Amino acid sequence: MKHKFFFLIFFFKTLIIFAQTFTYPTSWTLENCIEYAKENNISINSMRLSKTSAQQDLLQAKDAKYPNLSGSVSQGLFAANGLNGLHFNSTPSQNISANSSMILYHANYIKNNEVSKDFLVQMADLSVKEAENNITLNITQAYLNILMSQENIISFQNVLKTTQTQLKQGSQFYTAGNISKLNYLQIQAQVAQDEYNLVSAQNNLRTNIVNLKQLLQLPSAYDFQIVKPDSIVVDENLKPLQDVQSSAQNHRPEVKYGELNLENSNTNLKMTRASIQPTLSLVGSVSTNYSNGNGNYFNQLGNNFYLPIGLSLGIPIYNNRIYKTEIEKSKIAIQQADLDLQNTKTILNQQIEQSYINLQNSIAQYESALKQMNISKESYDIVNAQMKIGSIDYVQLQQQRLLYIQAIQNYLQAKYSAVLNKHIYEFYEGNPITMK
Repeated sequence: MKHKFFFLIFFFKTLIIFAQTFTYPTSWTLENCIEYAKENNISINSMRLSKTSAQQDLLQAKDAKYPNLSGSVSQGLFAANGLNGLHFNSTPSQNISANSSMILYHANYIKNNEVSKDFLVQMADLSVKEAENNITLNITQAYLNILMSQENIISFQNVLKTTQTQLKQGSQFYTAGNISKLNYLQIQAQVAQDEYNLVSAQNNLRTNIVNLKQLLQLPSAYDFQIVKPDSIVVDENLKPLQDVQSSAQNHRPEVKYGELNLENSNTNLKMTRASIQPTLSLVGSVSTNYSNGNGNYFNQLGNNFYLPIGLSLGIPIYNNRIYKTEIEKSKIAIQQADLDLQNTKTILNQQIEQSYINLQNSIAQYESALKQMNISKESYDIVNAQMKIGSIDYVQLQQQRLLYIQAIQNYLQAKYSAVLNKHIYEFYEGNPITMK
């Protein structure tokens, strides 16, 4: 009974730990998916640890301006070879000391080192934000792929219902002798093809769900279902390209990272130049000792007390051009950081411009695809109406059906492409991605 009691306690504690470790949103909207990924993605959390490590380096740099302190105690043993062999005496000697030093002047090296470490903390934080931006776009695309697959399934279900109705009518016509067996078999083949298309669309949905689960790093056994938004509307209003580019240059983390990297490179040059400057330090120590046989222990510690304090000046004279090389390499690093910043800004403007073009193209394709689908739907309805009265060309029916299915595919592809490109374009400007 006692063992069962402890087992139950262990079991419930395990459940509590499991519940605390795996806390999922109650509903998987796009916003919840993005927020969950930002908080739980392994790569992003690894970057956060790098930021925490950089913060520790900053704390150490801040404390470098204070004195250090170290202490030591040494104990000596005395060995002698007597009549009874080698033996150790008690404690013949002891030394106690403490040392401290503080840099008074080193051409602002300590201050610049602290500034540099602060830059590195900010850069680590910007790396986290850039990773969050990347996973936000990836999740948005995966989420929209699921919505498109779901809508695609609905369209194939509607087409299948229509062809099944055609098959039922065709069976009646074939029984009455109004159509040939070849025409009847053609209708059956259409139904089989639409069933295949529906199964393929359902398989595609499962694949897209798995892709999003993997981005979210959810367990394979977890039953993952997204919440479909109330409506998905293609917004055809485009903000001016120059406005979006200007806003992106002012707030995007990759640009700020490049700017801080350039500032940090300049700071590193100051630190490198400080290495060839004299270093003035305040040094001091306190020590005492005891020797066996020279009197009382505590009296000796007091009499032997020693407290030297002074200044130490270190002057670099010649170091095989090491300092000179480091200075020149620091100058090169500044030029490289400046080029990296310019390249980052150029690439960002190109990406935004390409996003702007993609959005324009997808909106134009959406408008054309919508017209094409409406016309194809109307033509397909006319052909179906003709079939009901028996005046039907089955070749024409098959052609119109294929045109209608292709029009649906083009429409869905253009619709979700326009929605995705609009989100990407506005995300560059700094707007969060939402879909409600």
